[in-house]
Amino acid sequence: MTRYSLRMSRIPTVAIIGRPNTGKSTLFNRLVGKRRAIVSEIPGTTRDQIAQLVSLPLIDYLLIDTGGLGGGSTDIDLEDDVAAQSLLAIESADIILFTVNGKELLTASDQEVASILRKKRKGHVPVILVVTKCDNPDLAATAPEYLQLGVTEYIVAVSAPHNIGTDELQTTITKHLNALHFQKTTNYSLQTTHFPRIAIVGKPNVGKSSLLNALMSDHERSKAPRLISDQPGTTRDSTDTVIRHKEKEYIFVDTAGLKSHAYMKENIEFYAQLRSIQAIAQADAVLLIVDLPQPISRQDKRIAQMTMEEGKALIVLANKIDLLPPAQREEALKLLRFSLSFCLFAPILPCSATTRDGLLKIFPLIEIITQNRNRFIATKDINNWFADTVQRHASSGLSSCKFITQAEGVPPTFVLFGADPKKIKISELKYLENSLRKSFAFDGTPIRWVTKKK
Repeated sequence: MTRYSLRMSRIPTVAIIGRPNTGKSTLFNRLVGKRRAIVSEIPGTTRDQIAQLVSLPLIDYLLIDTGGLGGGSTDIDLEDDVAAQSLLAIESADIILFTVNGKELLTASDQEVASILRKKRKGHVPVILVVTKCDNPDLAATAPEYLQLGVTEYIVAVSAPHNIGTDELQTTITKHLNALHFQKTTNYSLQTTHFPRIAIVGKPNVGKSSLLNALMSDHERSKAPRLISDQPGTTRDSTDTVIRHKEKEYIFVDTAGLKSHAYMKENIEFYAQLRSIQAIAQADAVLLIVDLPQPISRQDKRIAQMTMEEGKALIVLANKIDLLPPAQREEALKLLRFSLSFCLFAPILPCSATTRDGLLKIFPLIEIITQNRNRFIATKDINNWFADTVQRHASSGLSSCKFITQAEGVPPTFVLFGADPKKIKISELKYLENSLRKSFAFDGTPIRWVTKKK
């Protein structure tokens, strides 16, 4: 479940609740205006809540998609955990959207969800019954049946795929939030761009969710556990969690484990992979978690390479150090560094999500690498450095270049101007990069080079 600090308490929360396969994720995607939640006909696809800020002309609110309540999921072993997280959403919501399938009669599971809402929701929290999958939004004949659920008198029929009834739903949400004295404001921490956004990535079952739980305070972990299981692939959606450390907030995005395409047997896993890739693309920094007792895999290298190509700051977390004695630990770290020699700029932090060893070092490292990723060197300073460097390394390619500048934006990108850029070798650019890293602080961030004719 997404956690936010008290500074964000003015953001109203709207939770989508219902039994599995009533179109909650499709409705979520339509209301937020983007394909964020995984949509599938398989009950139980959404296992963890995901959240997105919805901005309307008169109000902003945080929309939460939840796993199904009332049974009916194919994941029997995790059904209790999913239900527990959905109950947390009910307890914290300012408005509840209760979804039922308009193409089916009310089921025992729908009745069970209604019973849970009557018992668990706060008395002042309004419930809007959303009848999904309605291409014809006329509820005259079926409204009495829905009113018998005894949870609300507000009913809206929608067809999210065809964008039918969603405008009416947004209007109804706005009216209820205004009645609760919520007002539109742009002073939200969630919208503050300087909060580092950190994607937690890695192969399935390397401890990503366990690490996120360990990073949260004891109070937060007791209220908002992430789903943890020995079964690979427990986390399917990218899930945001805001953690406050020393008066600063960090947005952590837990992602589904990235697998090689050969092992992706379900369409759901394919879409989960897309969420992980999107999380990397939208992040400021990436925490790549590897299982230190296990040899580095081709997939670990692929994830690191993907992070570099996206120009993201990178920290490699060598998890499960508690499973190795000191001598084997040192040897495993040496092997890990050798295996990731193509990204020597990335710091490696030994840690354990179980014992919490090394975890507090993550936050200062994040500060360092995000600052380095945004570092800008003045043109005069970078040209003085370049002149000294070229003198120490005479080469036909670099010697033809007389001017260098840093382009705006991230990651740090340097433009070399020369008479014949084609003569500049990749090895020479690598030499420049190594020298640049020794002279300026660029640890943790990739560097890009552009060559242009003078």
